[in-house]
Amino acid sequence: MPDALSRRRLSRRGLLAAAGAAGLGALLAGCGKDGDAATSAAPTGGPWSFTDDRQQKVDAAARPARIVAFTGVAAALVDFGLDQQIVGVFGETKKADGSKEPQAGDLDVEQVEILGNAWGEFNLEKYAGLRPELLVTHMYDPDALWYVPDESKAKILPLAPSVAITTARVPMTRPIERYAELAGSLGADLGAKKITDAKARFTAAAEAVRQAVRANPGIRVMAASGSPDLFYVSNPKVSTDLMYFAELGVDLVVPTKLEQGDYFEALSWENTGRFPADLILLDNRPTALQPKDLAAKPTWAQLPAVRAGQVTPWDAVPRFSYAGAAPLLENLATAIRGAKTVTA
Repeated sequence: MPDALSRRRLSRRGLLAAAGAAGLGALLAGCGKDGDAATSAAPTGGPWSFTDDRQQKVDAAARPARIVAFTGVAAALVDFGLDQQIVGVFGETKKADGSKEPQAGDLDVEQVEILGNAWGEFNLEKYAGLRPELLVTHMYDPDALWYVPDESKAKILPLAPSVAITTARVPMTRPIERYAELAGSLGADLGAKKITDAKARFTAAAEAVRQAVRANPGIRVMAASGSPDLFYVSNPKVSTDLMYFAELGVDLVVPTKLEQGDYFEALSWENTGRFPADLILLDNRPTALQPKDLAAKPTWAQLPAVRAGQVTPWDAVPRFSYAGAAPLLENLATAIRGAKTVTA
């Protein structure tokens, strides 16, 4: 789910200047290094095509073998059996101490070029030097490519074909299926035991959520994110993971005064009690305030779920693979089973 700053940037519209796109061929030619491990992959298979969720068909003479992706997308593709094809990533990848961000999953972050580690960062020169054959990212809003900066998109997109997969306003299972389809088209063996085992775990975890709801009815759940000035309550009719949780029977708070894009309602800290909840799913991204930070907010401490210790981490931008999503469902099932009703 986009945070407030991301949403404001995503909602911007306007013409993107194409000036500067021409001449990048020279940049491409000058940045590659012969013998570099990142340049060793060779195209395989015959003609390749894929139609993304913009309904744009990408055609190539061979399967793309040099893929650059948003970090969470790259990790999902690794979960589905790709590996050497991932040569670069963008988006939060490493923490300040050098360890991996959770969304990186099983991606080997030491073997890929990190083009940017935060919103708005995308090193065009490094991207060109990778000689990319495919760019892949999420799409939360029509034609808005997640973490591809608007101000440089006109220079980035001509360098390689791009694929965007819808990650909002559809249940979480949809982008998982689409990334599996993309990985399969790129040569992954979707029948491999690693993948079938992950899918079985996901299916079992989904059933565990259903069973937890049945065993402990009446638990009201709110997905939220905190910033220094505002408290954001997320909309399960837009956020793809929350939409799926609701399909499994989870009783989720639905905010009513939505910001542009309908992703959330922004509340002042004085109004955090607007939506009573027994269990809070709290955005665990580094851009959001965590429980230790929120302890200084008196109205946070007064929330019934907080007083009862019924706050659990929430991956607001999940990894869209069976391996990435199964633990989220397992944690949700555990949290619901262990919760008690604390609201009237």
